[in-house]
Amino acid sequence: MSERALSTRELNRALLARQLLLERSTLPLVDALEQVAGLQAQYAPSPYVGLWSRLADFRRDDLTRALEERRAVQATLLRVTIHVVSAADYSPFTEAVRASRQEWWDRAVRGQLKGVDMEAAADLVRERLAAGPARQTELRELLTDKGFPREAWIGVGLRVDMVRVPPSGTWERRRADLYGLADDWLGPWRVDPAEALEHLVRRYLAGFGPATLADLGSWAGMALTPLRPVLERVGTRRFRDAEGGELFDLPGAPLPDPETPAPPRFLSTWDANLLVHARRTQLLPERHRGRIFHTRAPQSFPTFLVDGSVAGTWRYQDGRIELEPFDPLPRPTRRALEDEADRLALFHQE
Repeated sequence: MSERALSTRELNRALLARQLLLERSTLPLVDALEQVAGLQAQYAPSPYVGLWSRLADFRRDDLTRALEERRAVQATLLRVTIHVVSAADYSPFTEAVRASRQEWWDRAVRGQLKGVDMEAAADLVRERLAAGPARQTELRELLTDKGFPREAWIGVGLRVDMVRVPPSGTWERRRADLYGLADDWLGPWRVDPAEALEHLVRRYLAGFGPATLADLGSWAGMALTPLRPVLERVGTRRFRDAEGGELFDLPGAPLPDPETPAPPRFLSTWDANLLVHARRTQLLPERHRGRIFHTRAPQSFPTFLVDGSVAGTWRYQDGRIELEPFDPLPRPTRRALEDEADRLALFHQE
């Protein structure tokens, strides 16, 4: 029996539902972070706006408090970028991507750092952090004072399991430059690498499926070969996309009616739903991709969704949200978008 083909609109609505963007959820904050497979946090306010758009009655100090209470964690994880994830997801995510991150870095700097003892550099930083959290500037200086090149810092970050210690990297103090050992912050942990990889794949499909093997690899920043057997084992429900590509999914994961209404929603910079791994959903229409991601704006732009697709950008200025739609909007759509924008402005003013 051939697999059912899913239209672009069906994939779009599936993504919105799993990312809690069809309707605001009453899930606890930590459960929401797990449902959406974490939120990117290269810009500290981004996960705050992301949670505000996804959760009913979310307030800014909810996330800050979750970070302070160690129920949520901010760290460099997928694609070697900063993410906020649940404390329970930190260890399996870290273990699942550990080898691929180090292999990527070793390839990137093979000529630059030839002969540098990276394990010694990592031990030096680990020993300092065992005494308590430290600023990035202090850790960099520690390395250079011992003769290690400045470029060694990134490699150390991929060898030493570190978290950003609040208030660093929060709405209130946005520079994420205070580091602590993950073992000290969360307690010692041990995760089987195979189980960690399966956990990562399940989280991805729950938050972004149905998806292809290439989608998963793009999101995780990993080679496809080790992911294929895990994806085939976990994603036992199969579909096809409009081009006939094989899609994997979890049994029972939501597939809403493609005509389900999608209300206006606001996303911040670097929202993972706009990245290449989710391209087939057309949440970011291809004709607009170059307006959101280009070399002159490496952090991308905050965007808003209309009927489940990016329809413009926004910014907070002088106590209000300024909208820049890409095309003229019907008056009822504009009114609903402005109502949502007014609520987002109040969120900024908390």
